[in-house]
Amino acid sequence: MEPLVAELKQKIEDTLCPFGFEVYPFQVAWYNALLPPAFHLPLPGPTLAFLVLSTPAMFDRALKPFLQSRHLQPLTDPVDQCVAYHLGRVRESFPELQIEVIADYEVHPNRRPKILAQTAAHVAGAAYYYQRQDVESDPWGTQHIAGVCIHPRFGGWFAIRGVVLLRGIEVPNLPPTKPVDCVPTRADRITLLERFNFHWRDWTYRDAVTPQERYSEEQKAYFSTPPAQRLALLGLPQPSEEPSSPSQELHFTTLLPKKPQNPRRGWLSPTVSPPISPGP
Repeated sequence: MEPLVAELKQKIEDTLCPFGFEVYPFQVAWYNALLPPAFHLPLPGPTLAFLVLSTPAMFDRALKPFLQSRHLQPLTDPVDQCVAYHLGRVRESFPELQIEVIADYEVHPNRRPKILAQTAAHVAGAAYYYQRQDVESDPWGTQHIAGVCIHPRFGGWFAIRGVVLLRGIEVPNLPPTKPVDCVPTRADRITLLERFNFHWRDWTYRDAVTPQERYSEEQKAYFSTPPAQRLALLGLPQPSEEPSSPSQELHFTTLLPKKPQNPRRGWLSPTVSPPISPGP
């Protein structure tokens, strides 16, 4: 890796990795080469970018402290806010550079995604993007089959969070990084894609490879909860409710009941240890 890329990567890792994130460099040209022009990033091909993903550790290391801080704002998703906060810290750590951060959920006014996160993860070497085209003589006929990324160490127990673009930083000699093909056989790829497309709620597609770490039971409970009900799960007021704090800013610690009304509201307390993740 070129010294400049290594230096920038290290600085971003110092900002994000203690909070359960991983960082992978790539060149904009690699991403654009796989997509039609409508989805291209409008930057010179050699422009340096970094793919950011969250590991299972992010829940305890980043989300819980964020919820207990004074940063949470009403009416938007807590995880998205937490990730945006940490990606914003990356921008702040490079005041001399022109940095653009694109979150995985951002869209243009016409609703076209600003970044195809799984393609970015693949070209950055972070996770292998398995698609229907990766299965020879597939068995699905006219069915629509969506693709899914698998991480070599975490399987499907991770999330792609966004891309950091360093405008003006060009690295034409950056060597491409291939993702690890951790589901190499046709049969296993069929199983993976069928579990992801037809049985995604049971979490089994995430174990396409034996992961080093899975989401905890409390983390699974959170992400299994429909987004509209997650504020209630955290003990926070719904958008139609008035915050109990007189401030316009939601203060997580003041909104939690002193004595949780049910066990699920206690798992964000710093005094409560998270449950042990189940075995394979």
